[in-house]
Amino acid sequence: MKKFKVLLLLFLIWGAAFAQEKSILEQLDEVAIIDQKVMIPMRDGVRIATDIYRPKGDAPVPIIFSRTPYNFNSYRDGELTTRTLQTALEAVKRGYAYVVQNERGRFFSEGEWDILGTPLTDGYDAFDWMEAQSWSNGKIGTIGCSSTAEWQMAVAAMDHPAHAALIPQGYGAGVGRIGDYYEQGNWYRGGAGQMLFTTWLYSTQHDPMAPRLPEGIQQEDLLRLQRFYDMAPRYPRVDWKEGLSHLPIQDIIKNVNGPKGIYEEMITRKPNDPKWFEGGLFHDDMEFEKPSFWFVSWYDVATSPNLALYNHVRSSAKDPKIRDNQYLVIAPTLHCAYTRATENTVVGERSMGDARLNYNELTYAWFDFWLKGEESQIKEEMPKVRYFTMGSNEWQSSDTWPPKEAQMTTFFLDSKGKANSRLGDGVLSSKRPNRDNPDSFKYDPMNPVNSYGGNVCCTGNAIQGGSWDQQEMELREDILVYTSDVLEEGIEVSGFIESKLYLSTDVKDTDLTIKLIDVYPDGSAYNLDETIQRVRYREGYEKEVFMEKGKVYEVNMTPMSTSNFFEKGHRIRIEVSSSNFPRFDRNMNTGGNTYDETEGVVATNNIHHSSKYPSSITLPIVKR
Repeated sequence: MKKFKVLLLLFLIWGAAFAQEKSILEQLDEVAIIDQKVMIPMRDGVRIATDIYRPKGDAPVPIIFSRTPYNFNSYRDGELTTRTLQTALEAVKRGYAYVVQNERGRFFSEGEWDILGTPLTDGYDAFDWMEAQSWSNGKIGTIGCSSTAEWQMAVAAMDHPAHAALIPQGYGAGVGRIGDYYEQGNWYRGGAGQMLFTTWLYSTQHDPMAPRLPEGIQQEDLLRLQRFYDMAPRYPRVDWKEGLSHLPIQDIIKNVNGPKGIYEEMITRKPNDPKWFEGGLFHDDMEFEKPSFWFVSWYDVATSPNLALYNHVRSSAKDPKIRDNQYLVIAPTLHCAYTRATENTVVGERSMGDARLNYNELTYAWFDFWLKGEESQIKEEMPKVRYFTMGSNEWQSSDTWPPKEAQMTTFFLDSKGKANSRLGDGVLSSKRPNRDNPDSFKYDPMNPVNSYGGNVCCTGNAIQGGSWDQQEMELREDILVYTSDVLEEGIEVSGFIESKLYLSTDVKDTDLTIKLIDVYPDGSAYNLDETIQRVRYREGYEKEVFMEKGKVYEVNMTPMSTSNFFEKGHRIRIEVSSSNFPRFDRNMNTGGNTYDETEGVVATNNIHHSSKYPSSITLPIVKR
């Protein structure tokens, strides 16, 4: 009986979702010309599956274009499909054509798929085709979040005349090299591998042996097939808490009987591998001359490089009008969760208060201005940067990021040599230490510090993102904890956070991690941001430089970012360790490849703090 009730409930949920989709399709049919599974040819002959929803009538209209690796088949039950149809209905009602397209090699699209390596010419060719249609006014705006955003920047650099404006959201997977950031599409942070792609590719990459539709299939056959067959594989669920622990890393997907694909090759690339510069990633040597409305969130996987890209475009675009037409919103949410903000937005277990914005109206105000040429107050009324400050739980605005008022203020690490755990004697002080009592801890790659909350996405059940109380974690002896005095007045920290650590060790290579914490009067310790540095890349990502036993090395960490108000009575804290797993892969401490290693060695790592070795963190403080 219990099983029957569960099945009945699932049937009712599925029925409700189907009814909702049917209702949206019926509404679309009343106002739109619907043309699904249009196979748009690329310059190499590969045809890309595209659905088009446009207002009835003959008047030319602007186009909102979304390209994605995900399944948007209108006859498929699912959140993405419902959202696609709702977006299409809203766009048509507002006088736009909405065009959604799969990347090559995905579902009904022909060709071979390669994440981060899809030819840039596909986007350009799609613009050519849309611009030439009789129902197009020649203006195209692109929009999307995550993998539906990552392609926009590199294609924008090709400067197609019809590509009038962008709205990239959670777009870090499209950022390759920006200044000191060599993330290569979120594959790395500070030279350490981010494991999100292991889990994401398990459920995304198509096995080369999977069945495929014949090339050249006609649209009428595709329309018939899409009603009951959409090329979407069903991947068995994996317990990634266990799955990501498998060694070697290159065999993780194989170990869970997952699909073969590009993972096994990509995992072998180093941060400066030439292949990263051949595909669809945007790098800072590419021109960018398009007005853009950028969306970032504090608990996303690539907040800092995303913000660095925004600043890069504002400073490097050749056209002053383009430099002046870059706008930014930074929300206190998880990856692509902007619209899920409520009157009491809780991210992890920390309340952000009312973090809502009317994203729909912001989107259409932007497109109305750039695609329709409508008179608008958007430029006069919208700040260049709108950011949410946690702690005080308020939206603020600025002409720049960081705010011009932010003053970089340095706090030094200090202790009597026993900063291990929050029960130790580690402090953050404005005074430079005059003695060197290094703090020592053992880093065992077989017993790493577990990721708890943080700025993540796409890791299944392995990590819950967001802000979580770190007190229990901080009892580990392999976490060094440095805490400020109780604040006598509130302090706003808004901007990029720099940190410098001085390390000696008994191994050739290891990692350093750091985490910024807001400590409440009751001891609750909420994480704000975190980063990592693989020490072999401390001198840059073009070469590997290994360490000598006992020698002290300066390690500049990849900058973090936040906007947080530390209230009076709170304390500022950082954690230092050598692992944050499975957000980042484990350094095996051997100097080897990491991806093909099954055994590691225990490292004894020492963090020095003295007048000669002033380990420190520098915070952008905005005085109120």
